Amino acid sequence: MTATTDLWHHYGRTRAAMDQTVPTEFRWSWSQDSGPGAELLGDLSGRIVGDLGAGAARHAAHLVTEHKPFRVIAVDSSPAQHEMATHLFSHLAPRLHIVGNDVLDHLQTMARTYDVLYSVFGAVDFTDPRELLPAALDALQPGGRLVFSTLAHYLSGMPAQPDVTPADIPAKTPEGEAATLRRWVLQEHVWTKILDEAGFTGIDIDVLPAADGPRAARTLLVTARRAQD
Repeated sequence: MTATTDLWHHYGRTRAAMDQTVPTEFRWSWSQDSGPGAELLGDLSGRIVGDLGAGAARHAAHLVTEHKPFRVIAVDSSPAQHEMATHLFSHLAPRLHIVGNDVLDHLQTMARTYDVLYSVFGAVDFTDPRELLPAALDALQPGGRLVFSTLAHYLSGMPAQPDVTPADIPAKTPEGEAATLRRWVLQEHVWTKILDEAGFTGIDIDVLPAADGPRAARTLLVTARRAQD
């Protein structure tokens, strides 16, 4: 397996084959069936919004069709996810711009571009936050908002990490061979600390309850801002 192997090749393919509609709802919770929605992003009218680790860009497509942003830029490093998002939602261009790129690399070229950045179990989970969060801060306009949802604990039920330590989780190569991905599952106080160290203010974390069923999980819903200059 090479460093460029697309470990997201299989993710979402079954749904994409059966459901090619723009979602009518936006949810932050792991179960995607309850809790708050896009209102946490604020008034998006005329705003530039970034989806970090957008996958098939379903959340981004919802925002474009329902909330009147100037543009939503959906960024994902997976070639398979980029292809899927383009197939499903390229008709929403130019208000939806689908970008196939590493999220960290993208943010580092977008200083003071975004009014809002968000991630729904996306790149914030799978990128070292000590690198991602400062890059996100720099990519926001002064007063801009970061909102993301992440696991409150491992899907096995094991508690989240008390420091900035990733865990290896199972994945598959495009050929179906076993592989691993790094995922950051951190306790609330750890997220608060590293957001503060990155320069964010107004940090707030809510815990959304788990739904019933297998692999249920509580969700941390995190909001923070870049201070006004």
